[in-house]
Amino acid sequence: MSILLTGATGYIGTSVLPRLIEEGHGVTALVRDAAKAEIVEAAGATALIGDATDGDLVARAALESDGVIHLASGQDVDPAFIAAVLRGLEGSDKPFVHTGGMWTYGSNDDITEESPAAPPALTAWRGANEAVVLGAAGVRGMVVVPSIVYGHGAGLARVVVDAPRGDAAAPALHLIGDGAQHWATVHVDDLAQLYVLALENGDAGQVYLGAGGANPTVRELGEAAASAAGLAGGVVAETADETSERLGAGLTEALLLDQRSRGSKARIDLGWEPNGASLLDEIVSGSYAPETIAAG
Repeated sequence: MSILLTGATGYIGTSVLPRLIEEGHGVTALVRDAAKAEIVEAAGATALIGDATDGDLVARAALESDGVIHLASGQDVDPAFIAAVLRGLEGSDKPFVHTGGMWTYGSNDDITEESPAAPPALTAWRGANEAVVLGAAGVRGMVVVPSIVYGHGAGLARVVVDAPRGDAAAPALHLIGDGAQHWATVHVDDLAQLYVLALENGDAGQVYLGAGGANPTVRELGEAAASAAGLAGGVVAETADETSERLGAGLTEALLLDQRSRGSKARIDLGWEPNGASLLDEIVSGSYAPETIAAG
């Protein structure tokens, strides 16, 4: 298949692009400039330089493709991009895999695809765009919903491992709030596999949660990071206001959500098999461990 891909040079995209190529797909990567074009071409894709909100460009590229994966989702991008893709794919029954976000479901101790939406202000814009994709006629529209994505030393896990240490005699890693909240998590390479499986085998109108099944608390993550860094003071809780002051109110509201998910539907329906190291293991001895970071 010839796939139109956005976000190919981003955190998730740098795992999705090689996965698509490994599975035998040709990839046209929509990028914004020549520097990004060089990156995707070096990875084996064909670069298309342009703006994701250029309706004619996107519609033409979608028409010439066998399917679309949209990773570069954004509030200012999605309405125009989605409309253009649906125009290009109209009546083809080709796949269009859009990106959602786990925060949409709010605090919930067993999130499934049928759970009610309760998004924080930061991601409240997503729902209307996802509804357009899922309800499109003549197109196999789907939404993949990443949880907290980690792996290769990047992603939101850095908010935990790079947190302030304070200035006390015994340094202590600052938590996000009191750290009691759970985070649903997924390794970026496992998530890449899910995008490709959805593209190849997903059904129209379906949502697939990208949750690997491990749901650690932020305190557990912080304690692991503090131990790995040899911090004598361990961890210290913050008030929500203190976290908001350093991370911003919008992100803090999202990061304080208490979320757990098993991601069962993708396993059952698509044969997804997430097997990446857990985020806790990655923090203790993997890509987020201090010696690994120093070596890099």
